[in-house]
Amino acid sequence: MTRDLPVVARQRLTDGAAGVASICTAHPVAIEATLRHGVRTGRRALIEATCNQVNQEGGYTGMTPADFRAFVETIAARVGFDPARLILGGDHLGPNPWRHLPAEQAIERAKAMIDAYARAGFSKLHLDASMGCAGESAALTDEVIAGRAAQLAAVAEAGVAAAGVSLAPVYVIGTEVPVPGGAQHALEALSVTQPEAALHTVDAHRRAFAALGLEGAFARAIGVVVQPGVEFASADVVAYQPDKARDLVASLADMPGLVFEAHSTDYQPAAALQALVRDGFAILKVGPWLTFALREALYGLDAIAQALHPVPTEESLPATMEALMLAEPGDWRRYYDGDADALRFQRHFSFSDRIRYYWARPRAREAVDRLFARLGERLIPEPLVSQYLGALYPAVADGRLPARARALTIAAVQQVVDRYEQACQA
Repeated sequence: MTRDLPVVARQRLTDGAAGVASICTAHPVAIEATLRHGVRTGRRALIEATCNQVNQEGGYTGMTPADFRAFVETIAARVGFDPARLILGGDHLGPNPWRHLPAEQAIERAKAMIDAYARAGFSKLHLDASMGCAGESAALTDEVIAGRAAQLAAVAEAGVAAAGVSLAPVYVIGTEVPVPGGAQHALEALSVTQPEAALHTVDAHRRAFAALGLEGAFARAIGVVVQPGVEFASADVVAYQPDKARDLVASLADMPGLVFEAHSTDYQPAAALQALVRDGFAILKVGPWLTFALREALYGLDAIAQALHPVPTEESLPATMEALMLAEPGDWRRYYDGDADALRFQRHFSFSDRIRYYWARPRAREAVDRLFARLGERLIPEPLVSQYLGALYPAVADGRLPARARALTIAAVQQVVDRYEQACQA
């Protein structure tokens, strides 16, 4: 039986459903697909920016939190999504972007970041101080992590008050936080968080918040990040196994007012997502799967364009992206390994989807624009949809989806969003 959600989570996030999908992306097409899904279903949309994507220094998107809000709201206005139903969140807010610095400096920058998120009205804040900084061990104690998280919460509370933000933020805490973007090695098995570890994490945060007079803020904590036994790497996915998480799930009874937040749920089977929600992992984070689906659609459309209007192979979208990633390897080299063939495969097809860091670059945007210009608004012949975008063909054949390039791209991402919606309604 699906667990009842705490009141705050139910009222603030889920529209009364059993769970909510947290859409972690800054790609405009993925955001548009999510908001169009919200228009169709009447549901709220929870969209989160990560500390590396969006921060007071611009992140890799070049956007501050205020910029990101304006960016998302512009898309919402274009597709007719009610901004009152938009929930913005900040993911992994802590020293991660500056962990190469001494802790004191990294924490100061993290404070400036969360202040910017709070003042911009982001109402769901994931406090993540789980990583060691320069000169520290990689694994910190719960007490150190909780103490730093409480400092960040104090800054957020002050920022909200100073900016006159009407809705106080809710918080997600935790110390067993998976690496953003998936594992960087082949997966065999994962250790599920022990119940006593989860309970100690909550207690450590409760005490750290109280030490700073933040009992009211802690009362708005809604979720704890734990490891339920799910993860993905370049070519591997570890699916949720409820039996292995039974003791962890049972510990929720000793955490009144809290649910679990599950990270790295990308590529999980539908039954696994439904089981996660049923067991109390009510917040499901998804990110790379959205842009993986986008890349699949774009590469499929490129193959369709080649069948209809051939161009030299070196002008194809995959060839352009390969040249770009080889010329600027900084966003994939540390994450992939193997011989030349293995690296080429991973650059384009890895579940980790490091290619997502390149779509916003001018050369990639121009290549995508050329692709859409080649296909225009014409109806794509159904045999080519079946051949190169087979997952979308049933909706085209049934007349539910027009076989036009942009509509097909949006629909590819929405298939992922739909899977999460079905899990959260179960």
